[in-house]
This record gives sequence, C-alpha cells and structure tokens, in this order.
Amino acid sequence: MFLSRRVPELPTAEQALKGRPDPTFSVPDRHTVLGNPLLGPYPEGLEVADFGMGCFWGAERAFWQTPGVWTTLVGYQGGHTPNPTYEEACSGLTGHTEAVRVVFDPSVVSYEQLLKVFWESHNPTQGFRQGNDRGTQYRSAIYTHSPSQSATAEASRQAYQKVLTGSGYGTITTELLPSEGRPFYPAEGYHQQYLDKNPAGYCGIGGTGVSCPIGVAQAEA
Repeated sequence: MFLSRRVPELPTAEQALKGRPDPTFSVPDRHTVLGNPLLGPYPEGLEVADFGMGCFWGAERAFWQTPGVWTTLVGYQGGHTPNPTYEEACSGLTGHTEAVRVVFDPSVVSYEQLLKVFWESHNPTQGFRQGNDRGTQYRSAIYTHSPSQSATAEASRQAYQKVLTGSGYGTITTELLPSEGRPFYPAEGYHQQYLDKNPAGYCGIGGTGVSCPIGVAQAEA
C-alpha cells in the first residue's frame, strides 16, 4: 500500500494555539551584516515591507543583499497565535508563515524593485510548500503597509502571472493581504541573519528562473 501524505491546512482561530501576551525571548539589537537596529522605531523616510517566501533564512539574505535595504529581520506573520515560538509555528497550529520584514529607503530602492526580488527568489505557485519544505508556515505571502503597496503588489502579481503562465507554471498562490490586523512577531535571536552566522547553513528557497517585469504599476496607474 502507498501511504498518503496529509495535505496541510490552516487552522481556524479556534483551533490555533493560544500563545501568550509577551514573547518568551529577546531579539538582538543590531543586524549582523548591515549594523542597523532590528526593531523600530526606524528613521524618518524609511518604509517597511513584509514578505513570506519559504524558509526565512534564505529569504532574509536575499533582501539584506539588496542595495537600499536598511535592515531586515525574520519572524512569524499572518496567523492567529500571539508571540509564537519557532516550534509552535512549525507545528502548523499557529496559522503563521515564516516572514521577513524589510526596512528600506525608497529613495534608493523602490517597493516594486523589492517585489521583483520577492517573485524571483522563490516559486510562488506551490501553495503550502517551497521546494522540499512542506507546511503552511512555508506559504508565499505579501503583507502590505499602505494602499499604494497593495496596488503595486497586485499589479506585479498579475504581470508575473502572465510570464509564469507563458513559461508553463501554474497559478500564483501568494497570499496578498494588508498587514493591519496581522502583526509581525520577531523570531528567536538565533534565526536573525542565520546565514550570516552560518554561511554553509541550509537555504531552501529557489526561484523559477523566470524574470519578473517591473514598471507595470506606474504604467497602469
């Protein structure tokens, strides 16, 4: 007999772990690569973007290597459980996905350019997995911080869907929602800039090899 693998499902608020009002761990003060503070408040003029694209170790590195990014940190977002631990998020019972928060200078790098990094650094058509990593915590997600970000993200999703379809890929499954009401909970200190501390560490993300067009949002505005 062949053993079937259970398809992951997101828990409802009632099914999710209850969590706690305060975190059980502290977060380092500064980014090990960029040298800037991890937690806000951030300097005036900077903006925040939140992305989920599989294992957050590799996702964070893709963004800290992008010019114009001021700091990055990894965490849990999009679920129900307040202040989860890594083990809880990996249980599939929090509803969170592994996320990376990107604080950037829009005079140097645009949100649309960050979206290009996002789309090209993972496969957004895989649902509750990324490569060999399986579970709801590995789903693709964009949590926006303004109506402008929402419009830009939606335009980029539509544009990338066209080129993915032309290359034989399926439908984008990326969750695109406002960050309001979906708090970002920083992950444990050992996860922050993990691949800087462990250069040979595991990185499970990988793109499709299909280039994402940019300039769509401005052209259609």
